[in-house]
Amino acid sequence: MSSLILATLGPFHLLHPRYNAVTLRELVQAHSPTKILLASYGPQELAAGKWREAGELSLFHLLPWAEARGIALEALDTLEHLKLEGELFREALAQYPKGRELLERAAGLEAALRDVLTQPKTPADWAKPEVLRPLREYLESLARLFGEGPATGHRRRRMEQVAACLQSLPEGRYVVLADALDYALLLELVPNALTAKEHYPSEAERQRSVLDRAWRLEEGDDWALLLSQLGEVEGPEATYCAAQIYLAAGQLEDAFALLEQLVHGDFQHPAYLPGYTLARYGQLADALGQREKALRAYQATLALSWAPQEAREIALAGQRSPFRLG
Repeated sequence: MSSLILATLGPFHLLHPRYNAVTLRELVQAHSPTKILLASYGPQELAAGKWREAGELSLFHLLPWAEARGIALEALDTLEHLKLEGELFREALAQYPKGRELLERAAGLEAALRDVLTQPKTPADWAKPEVLRPLREYLESLARLFGEGPATGHRRRRMEQVAACLQSLPEGRYVVLADALDYALLLELVPNALTAKEHYPSEAERQRSVLDRAWRLEEGDDWALLLSQLGEVEGPEATYCAAQIYLAAGQLEDAFALLEQLVHGDFQHPAYLPGYTLARYGQLADALGQREKALRAYQATLALSWAPQEAREIALAGQRSPFRLG
């Protein structure tokens, strides 16, 4: 059996040019798995698409790729209900002064964790002791503070069950995806597992890093350079990001023209793009005095089988009253 365990970073993949969502897909492809296993999600969560609401960027790119190639997907966390127990326990703690004090102390433990998740890393970095150590220290500190149980989301218990499942797999090639904290535990519990090695970034990874930088647009960025780089990126997401830059620069007509071009083409992938595109298109139509076109865009956003919560909120607000800048 050959199991490659990879860390997923949720929305934090945006901060890692050498370990972005497409990097993860490339690592999976290089391993040629017979099945992809999700350690941090259970069957019901997978069926409900909970990973989308969690902003699990890697899965937006990996799952369509796997489906197109007939690679099976399985969620391993059969104790997923324990996560809800943990959420309810923390909500209950927040009702009492002593409980709030404990939650504040827990929040204070997260500084080192944030550093691990936000400092850019390469694939091989995730298995290095200097990266795993603060992840494990956070888990140990949390367990000392609360005890291993609902306040920790029963994480160790759940990962022990996942590890037992991995150890009992039949012969085959597997990729196991786990969020960073679950990853740190699984490498302890499955010592014979493979981890990512360094590899030369592909052109697709480079283009993803440009898109990720555009999503994190900041006032101090060289917007002209970023627009030029987006012009070299394939796919509809680059058009959306370019429109966002024009909008930030106050060039509403240019932004609207790009989005109008986009909504009349194929913009179904990644799955978060239709919602964001239609909601922003509606706002720009409103700002340019085209209320009927805006309302149709808002309605289309809400009619999608799934759209990011932010996009739905934009559409609902736009239906109530026309969007205005400023």
